[in-house]
Amino acid sequence: MSDPDSPEGHNPFEGVPIFGELGKLFSQQASSTWETARQIAVAVATEGQSEPNVDPADRIALGELARVAELQVSNATGLSTTRAGQAASIVPVTRSRWAAATLDAYQNLLEPLGRVSNPADEEEAAFDPAQAMFGQIMKMVGPVMMSMTAGSMVGSLAGRSLGQYDLPIPRDSSVLMIVPANIDALADEWSLDPSDLRLWVCLNELTHHAVLTIPHVGRRLDGLLAEYVRSFDTDPAALENKLSDLDLAHPDSLSSLQSVLGDPEVILGAVQSPAQRELLPQITALVTVIAGYVDWVMDSIGRGLIGSYRQLSEALRRRRVTAGAADRFIERLFGLELTQDQYDRGAAFASGVVERAGSEGLARLWQSERELPTAAEVDAPGLWLARIDLPH
Repeated sequence: MSDPDSPEGHNPFEGVPIFGELGKLFSQQASSTWETARQIAVAVATEGQSEPNVDPADRIALGELARVAELQVSNATGLSTTRAGQAASIVPVTRSRWAAATLDAYQNLLEPLGRVSNPADEEEAAFDPAQAMFGQIMKMVGPVMMSMTAGSMVGSLAGRSLGQYDLPIPRDSSVLMIVPANIDALADEWSLDPSDLRLWVCLNELTHHAVLTIPHVGRRLDGLLAEYVRSFDTDPAALENKLSDLDLAHPDSLSSLQSVLGDPEVILGAVQSPAQRELLPQITALVTVIAGYVDWVMDSIGRGLIGSYRQLSEALRRRRVTAGAADRFIERLFGLELTQDQYDRGAAFASGVVERAGSEGLARLWQSERELPTAAEVDAPGLWLARIDLPH
């Protein structure tokens, strides 16, 4: 039995009849919030329908393309796709498997959002019993709401993503998931050659993997994203105002409550903090340079390898800046600025370095953390080259 004097054991809804039942519900679900998120993610990814397994013929064909892509990426970048003794392997998966694995990969970033707090609100709560009660409600409700949001967002991404690096977020696994159903759907929609598109995806995934698994690059980006997520300041009034509008005695109250708790803006209940505004230029600089480098490598390889490369690259680069609401929300959640301006900025940096120092100069990006450009240097490749040539 829970200790009624502990924060976990106390039900802040107690004494308010309908809220009391709501509190019990959230208490019961708190221990399985991530399983709830996984169920939601799979349901959204599959639209509630049964999903066929990946065709064995697709596995064989993609395995052959992956071997070609790995050789090409290794030759073009000089980077290894093997980390900690594990060689990268491209594995075709269903949308549901992509959703479940991606939710697990993002768990460390997403879970803290259910626990964010505002010190100012905590100080106010010490003098305001109502604020104190609502603070306890938020601690209880937050993880459940976050699981709903996380599952819904990742499930939506699973219905669109071609591979696991559509968002440039490092992953621990050497298994690179691609989703043949989404690739084939895109090929049909945009009248693209399916085989060429699959090879493009393999090249793109392996190039991202080669960069993001460089130890100091992965640590740097992981650290920035985690710090950004931890730095949200909550605005409990957003949820409080929404809940106060509900008539929980009404027959449609549960539907209305579900609508409120399913609103990402309400669930996040957060505003960008001064600390996050300071982090954004650092995150943006690193992600922009990675994108510019990957695009440069793709152009270097693709033009001579893929017959329809120009058509593919134009279509896919247009597609990535016309993302849906789920993509944009999760980008903003993690502090990622994946706009056309940033992609253009990254391309200009890469081409500027190559013009001045050749492909060897661009490869120096990944030698050590010292070589990672600052925000100002992204816009001035010559300054970056001058700095890294200075004595340590």
